Amino acid sequence: MARAERNQEFEILVDGETYLWRLQRTPYWSREPSERRGMAVAVRHQEGQREAILEFPPGEQPRFGAPQLKPSQVPPKLVATAIASAVAAGWEPLSRGRTVTIAVDAAGG
Repeated sequence: MARAERNQEFEILVDGETYLWRLQRTPYWSREPSERRGMAVAVRHQEGQREAILEFPPGEQPRFGAPQLKPSQVPPKLVATAIASAVAAGWEPLSRGRTVTIAVDAAGG
């Protein structure tokens, strides 16, 4: 049986520009609040190389035994809002440079 590709990229149109995004990290919960991590999405412009990592807050811990988050379960509108917020915050997707990490709120703003 063939194994599904883990780092699937999805296209999304934001303000007339095409971006590619993938689920970089699934949420992680711990008993220690400082170790909790939210979902992270890696984004780049279709014609660019510079990536941005959009980090979301951890949110509520799912019930025991809940399935792990899959990329297809991430709402495209949430990703589009987060990309628009990253550009508004100063991320230049067509520039060169290191990957930039941008924290967004639960709604992507």
